[in-house]
Amino acid sequence: MVKGVSRQVVVVSAPDEKLFEQAIFLVRSDISGEGVTSSALVREARRITKDCAAGRARRFTPSLSPQLSALLGASIVGLAWILVTLFT
Repeated sequence: MVKGVSRQVVVVSAPDEKLFEQAIFLVRSDISGEGVTSSALVREARRITKDCAAGRARRFTPSLSPQLSALLGASIVGLAWILVTLFT
């Protein structure tokens, strides 16, 4: 239990319920003196959650398999070795 700590938070519902239910943002304590409105904080939090949800969908797209990556790397090293031996 933490005593004596008061933080402002912004809770945003997720744009895509498949990934997460809510996002909780802790507002920096020094931001209140800069004249940032609560609606601007909520807008920014919603933008971040939408970007995160869109980025997460792209992040899980399959890339090269480990076997294909190893084969490609070995081919590049082999080609470099052949070029070095031919031109030296």
